[in-house]
Amino acid sequence: MKRVLFLGLIGLVIASCSTRTGHVTGVLGRPLYQPEIPLGMVYVKGGAFNMGENDQDVPFLHQTRQKTASVQAFYMDQTEVTNNEYRQFVEHVRDSIAREKIYLTMEDEASEDFVNYRDRYFDEDSKEFVDYDPSDKEKNRTLFTLNWDRKFSYETEDVVPLLADMYYPSNERFYKKREIDTRKLLYKYYWIDLREAARRGRVEIVPNGIDGQGNKVSETHRSLSTPKHPFTGDDQGQDLDLGHTNKKGQNNAIRGHANRNRFIIEEVINVYPDTLCWVRDFTYSFHDPMTNMYFHHPAYDNYPVVGVTWPQAKAFSVWRSQLLNSWLLAMGDLYVNDFRLPTESEWERAARGDLDQSQYPWGGPYTRNAYGCFLANFKPMRGRYQEDGGFHTVKAFSYQPNGFGLYCMAGNVAEWCETAYDESVYEFSNDVNAEYRYDAMDWDPPKLKQKVLRGGSWKDIGYYCMTSTRSYEYQDTAKSYIGFRNVMTHMGRGGDNFLMEGSDEAINEIELK
Repeated sequence: MKRVLFLGLIGLVIASCSTRTGHVTGVLGRPLYQPEIPLGMVYVKGGAFNMGENDQDVPFLHQTRQKTASVQAFYMDQTEVTNNEYRQFVEHVRDSIAREKIYLTMEDEASEDFVNYRDRYFDEDSKEFVDYDPSDKEKNRTLFTLNWDRKFSYETEDVVPLLADMYYPSNERFYKKREIDTRKLLYKYYWIDLREAARRGRVEIVPNGIDGQGNKVSETHRSLSTPKHPFTGDDQGQDLDLGHTNKKGQNNAIRGHANRNRFIIEEVINVYPDTLCWVRDFTYSFHDPMTNMYFHHPAYDNYPVVGVTWPQAKAFSVWRSQLLNSWLLAMGDLYVNDFRLPTESEWERAARGDLDQSQYPWGGPYTRNAYGCFLANFKPMRGRYQEDGGFHTVKAFSYQPNGFGLYCMAGNVAEWCETAYDESVYEFSNDVNAEYRYDAMDWDPPKLKQKVLRGGSWKDIGYYCMTSTRSYEYQDTAKSYIGFRNVMTHMGRGGDNFLMEGSDEAINEIELK
């Protein structure tokens, strides 16, 4: 009897410690997410605004018909991406190439320190490496990531010969300077084509409503086959039937994709900015010093990066996302939304600074303040460039920020947007997070390779600094007056104060009065 009571007592204790309650409680033990503004960004609350012209369409472009648009909350870089920030990306690519070369070509055991194989193959009990073949470095490189904790110098005696082909050959050197060959700074990355993944599989007519397996289906039932791509030979990622037909003949119509590999898009791109754009952009003009120094010299560290194409700006965004999320996961935190280029509606929402009908980011209808000083870096009057305080570009945090705390949303450099350019986009775009995207192929006509530019630049007249003015450039071009900044979508309600997400104040704020 005592034994029965003892066992019963143990069962009662175990039951009291159980997380099972018989009620829906959600997954227990998940970390509480507290929103935090990424470094160098500001919070732009969600809201609605009148997108497009606030005054007459003076040049009669007929491309910015006013419409009401709502944009969810997001974070935006307080300034344009600077030379120093973009240089971190370039040096990361350079160092990753160097580390891989050292690992693959160095013959002694020291090369193993350049990859992260210890976590997977080192047995703490036996103090030995298990199932690790140090001779097959090519295979190992596909399994292990680079070890960034391993420091090295480009001038070390045993490293110099291994990295010799990373430098310009002697006959291509200017003034015999030993410099990294920027043509070899290739960055390989991946992005997920969610819009393609969201499309349904190919619809085919099924004769008599009987598929190849003898099942009764609709005559327009989605095909379960996966035809090959006409150019690459890859399967099309068509719908896979994940549903189940019950004995009454009802199918729950759940679909998946037979192969998700199609939506993983591999890219390889040279990341070095086009420094010759300063010479190329202006005929009968002297810009050699800007070509030689603008991206290299620390005097321009806090100036916006230029000479970056639209694909290069996207590659930077992917690298920046991986940089942050890999660090968060290593710290045991949850990953967050990716950095990306802003949509056109997000850019205009941010530029207006929560001021409706504002012609410029500072709110007023004029380009000067009450003291007669210019409020942005652009082409004032008939080309007196120095009158606004800057000849070419200026530091990215110049002039006064707008209502959201964003600098140089007008002038300095025009900024790439994610949005594909179309004159009639205001007619057909949605009023919720309005956006239009088109992934231009190499064989597409130039018209389909146009991407939206916003904000105007140091060489543009004041009209292009207006919050509603749209412009475009071809995605594969690099200009001395085009830069970019990143955004990240906020996770949560997106009200006036993101710190109040989930708090009692937020609950009181949304109560109906």
